[in-house]
Amino acid sequence: MRLPDLPICAALPELLATLDTATCAVLQAPPGAGKTTIVPLALLEASWMPPTGRIIVLEPRRLAARAAAARMSSILGEPVGQTVGYRVRLESRISAHTRIEVATEVILTRMLQDDPALEGVAAVLFDEFHERSLQADLGLALALNAQAVLRPDLRLLIMSATLEAERLGAWLGAPVVRSAGLQHAVTTHYLSPARVAAAGNRPNDRLATLTPALIRESLSTHATGDLLVFLPGLGDQRRTAEKLTGVLPDTVDLHVLHGELPAEQQDAALRPAPTGRRKVVLATSIAETSLTIEGVQVVIDGGYARVPQFEPRTGLTTLATVPVSQAAADQRRGRAGRLGPGTCYRLWTAAEHTLRPAHLPPEILTADLSGLALELALWGTPDPATLRWLDAPPSVALTQARDLLVRLGAITPSGHPTPHGRAMAGLGLVPRLGHLVIRGREIGHGATACALAALLTERDILRAADGTPAPPDLRLRLEALATGRAPFPGLLPDAGAVRRVREAAAVLRNRAGVRDTPLEADAAGILAALAYPDRLAQRETPERVRLVTGQRATLPAEYFSKDDIFFAVAHLDGPATTPRAGLAAPVELAELEKYFADLIETREEVRWDAANGRVTARRLRRLNALTLSDTALAQPAPAAIAAALLEGLQTAGISRLAWTAEAQHVRERLAFLHQLEPMAWPDVADEALCHQLPAWLGPYLDSVRTLAEVNRVDLGEALLNWLPGGWSQRQELERLAPTQLEVPSGSRITLDYSNPAAPVLAVRLQEVFGLLDTPHVAGGRVPLTVHLLSPARRPVQVTRDLRSFWTTGYFAVRKDLRGRYPKHFWPDNPLDAVPTRGIKPRR
Repeated sequence: MRLPDLPICAALPELLATLDTATCAVLQAPPGAGKTTIVPLALLEASWMPPTGRIIVLEPRRLAARAAAARMSSILGEPVGQTVGYRVRLESRISAHTRIEVATEVILTRMLQDDPALEGVAAVLFDEFHERSLQADLGLALALNAQAVLRPDLRLLIMSATLEAERLGAWLGAPVVRSAGLQHAVTTHYLSPARVAAAGNRPNDRLATLTPALIRESLSTHATGDLLVFLPGLGDQRRTAEKLTGVLPDTVDLHVLHGELPAEQQDAALRPAPTGRRKVVLATSIAETSLTIEGVQVVIDGGYARVPQFEPRTGLTTLATVPVSQAAADQRRGRAGRLGPGTCYRLWTAAEHTLRPAHLPPEILTADLSGLALELALWGTPDPATLRWLDAPPSVALTQARDLLVRLGAITPSGHPTPHGRAMAGLGLVPRLGHLVIRGREIGHGATACALAALLTERDILRAADGTPAPPDLRLRLEALATGRAPFPGLLPDAGAVRRVREAAAVLRNRAGVRDTPLEADAAGILAALAYPDRLAQRETPERVRLVTGQRATLPAEYFSKDDIFFAVAHLDGPATTPRAGLAAPVELAELEKYFADLIETREEVRWDAANGRVTARRLRRLNALTLSDTALAQPAPAAIAAALLEGLQTAGISRLAWTAEAQHVRERLAFLHQLEPMAWPDVADEALCHQLPAWLGPYLDSVRTLAEVNRVDLGEALLNWLPGGWSQRQELERLAPTQLEVPSGSRITLDYSNPAAPVLAVRLQEVFGLLDTPHVAGGRVPLTVHLLSPARRPVQVTRDLRSFWTTGYFAVRKDLRGRYPKHFWPDNPLDAVPTRGIKPRR
């Protein structure tokens, strides 16, 4: 076999010698070295390769797999499907003669699950492993396990352009082979801070403003060579293409390149431009590695990528536009130096570049792990610690993934796969969509379920005529898929996307054993709900829904009927803190009650309504955070009412209670004794009473529902009945802290305990004539503070020593009072005088 003279050829002798003695090896080769196409062909002639042995070459993307197979077949002078073929999702071109199968990474997992020994496979090559996709990490872990247990002769070769070779080689215990590359110098230009600032901070605004202008400038500056432009998503490609329509030179062809394009359009973007013409290729991250786009001399890098981000805290996966890493930016720049010296324009400043991460974290650390968890269960090792991982899957995300699989019925709580889980995996879909297809078939919507699953695996088939995203209603997509036409004016169906979805749906119907029946757009909601039970939602405001988890998401009501209350959300966009529902469909209440009956909880909710000052009682039927029905409850349990009242009062504080003078007096007397004997008498301070509210007030709340009714309770009596010593302690209270004290005039004066450190007897001076010593309380331990009052009940003297007052202070007070109250009795000797309540003593 005559191989092209590419830089990788110099490393082939060392690589072949290494694999003669080692079953694992690492190959590091820069972009353009030829590793993807030359190494598999060279390994066909290795000494350890059986005459009919096969080689599996793994690529991260379908487009790269097809392109690599086509390139190797061209080298051999054969059509694809002979010696070299490919297998990707929903498409396969192999034959009985195929010895090199180029496949996407997920295909290896299915092959290993079907045949853990990989009979007939001599080697597995992991190309572009530096991208660290979740499927590549999983495939390598399973392949290493199969090699250790069943196939010690199986060769595993990990290949990459920018791999941390030493780290991987040390982890594998494998030799590292390096190859030189064919990389020409690339001049890199950054934008000025002023130009970047003028374009705005939002990625879409920056790209829409700068990219078309840079393309026109580059075509003018560089007289030869093609342009490769990196943009994060298809929307950015479309907006840029629309701005370039009619303004490019007649000799320039404009192409877009992404994984969902028909093969002929992908090939057109990859082929060299015809003589005398140039091309501009608008590509996503798909063109960073693996693919060689002939003729490119200028790269314009928008600097962003669209990546899924899983948030373990909320359990949501959203698509986010993020800055690419420095390593990815270098990969993109290298595309300009494949054929000769090139130029790279970066749509960010040099200062911004230093702030970008060196590498983005591997997908296994940031992704939804439900697919990985199902594969591990099927492999028989639900505990990932039993396998070898370059980076182990995070335990929190893995736990959430298992919880989802249990909810979908794919695994048992102990982690073993169920027949339903095995059937799901056999469809080649992510767990949610596999569950959707199977359950949809069971409930009589099989064809629609297959169509919806296909829709959710492809890019959106609809867009608005003005370039904005189409309304989020999933039913519109099913209508467009059924008819091939726009559901209403202003929407444009993508003919290519519609074709791909129909083809994918047909494959799924065949796999699932479903007849081809008319699509039922109104079934979109319940079908999406089966796939995304954790994204059921309820309308909360015209702009917002509440998910079943309690999380909120934006879903404007303008796109749906006013009668649509419940929804199933199939796609979320934006940050996890404020996600937007990109695709959703309404669900009928009856459907929720039928298909989620085991999750619906009926309970009586009795709670305190602080605004109205009363207890409200409702009967609620809830599906986690969603309220399915809410009706008034006529006769709630008395205990529930009391508990709600107590909770409300504890929140508001006992100051909300109507403390009468008598009740407050009881409380003050208890506070006085608690200060003296804290172990014998209860604490009646605000905080303590609030904490003990159920004990002292709870028994009085039977059949009470409002604060007004609570305020009719005798709080003083409630406190007295709370005393642990019962009636005897109430008598002790009267003895130690009497309510009143009889004075010499015969009056019974109420004592003031508001200051527990100094109880007060406030009495008119004339009523205590003859009282020599100060009265005491607390069994004689605490003297009262005596406030001696004038006939007008104004204090004229405060004392705790009456004996001293009569002998020293009385005469000064008498002189003053006599002048102000001449008709009253002011004796010369108060100790011998008759006490009186009136003006003069009675005879």
